[in-house]
Amino acid sequence: MEREINNFISYLHNIKKTSNNTELSYRRDLGKMCQYLEEKGITKVTDITEEVLNSYIVYLEENQFAAATISRNVASIKAFYHYLMKEGLVTKDVSESLKAPKIEKKMPEILTPEEVIWLLEQPKGDTPKEIRDKAMLELLYATGIRVTELITLKVSDVNLQMGFIVCRDGSKERVIPFGAAAKKAITNYLEHSRNVMVLDMRSDILFVNCSGQPMSRQGFWKLIKYYAKKAGIVADITPHTLRHSFAAHLVENGADLRSVQEMLGHSDISTTQVYANMSHNRIREVYAKAHPRG
Repeated sequence: MEREINNFISYLHNIKKTSNNTELSYRRDLGKMCQYLEEKGITKVTDITEEVLNSYIVYLEENQFAAATISRNVASIKAFYHYLMKEGLVTKDVSESLKAPKIEKKMPEILTPEEVIWLLEQPKGDTPKEIRDKAMLELLYATGIRVTELITLKVSDVNLQMGFIVCRDGSKERVIPFGAAAKKAITNYLEHSRNVMVLDMRSDILFVNCSGQPMSRQGFWKLIKYYAKKAGIVADITPHTLRHSFAAHLVENGADLRSVQEMLGHSDISTTQVYANMSHNRIREVYAKAHPRG
């Protein structure tokens, strides 16, 4: 079964041109399923039945995996079976009966515009590290990109003159503008910090850590936690909080959903719709507090 999983991942990479994160997610989910099946004495894809797949989902539920995690596992299994059927490796899609649990959609955590300013003002020194941190935070809020996209940006992806970055996810590419504050911070970083910090001058990676290597997700996670605490922000923020805040503030100030969807790289407009709902809730709150008959 491991061979089929490896071939499936190769198919995703070479034919579907999926991102590394997507491939890692599929491999992790299918590896977990494979381990469960092997414990049941099942080692061939042709021996897997609807009953045993359903028992695996029940196993995940009984072990209190989050609904989102279980739903992702179901999606991974269904995609794997779509591949197996396409390649003629099985004669029946036994994943058809799998049902993903309903996920309660929660409103994402966002910062107020004032909190964002407090956060962005924290790296105020002139050390190479603080200049880099300022540039990273400003660019993250200016563009709403994912942390993985931020740390894998290349110098050649940044057009300072026109004020935009080119962001890539697998075979997909999108162009995202940024404003004067981010431009100033990035220019300062490129002119005074990057050449001091980077280990290999031939490297095109935009942001590097204090060892001169590409910044890691964990490294940036610690960075944003540090500055949030320094800013006195009580909320437990993550890099994704700035992405949510970017989108919510754009919509609240009149940006159309299609444009926000394109900048965020959402494949489905319904994913972006949550920010409009947040904006409507905010308007209702203001109305209730301010209207004399609210």
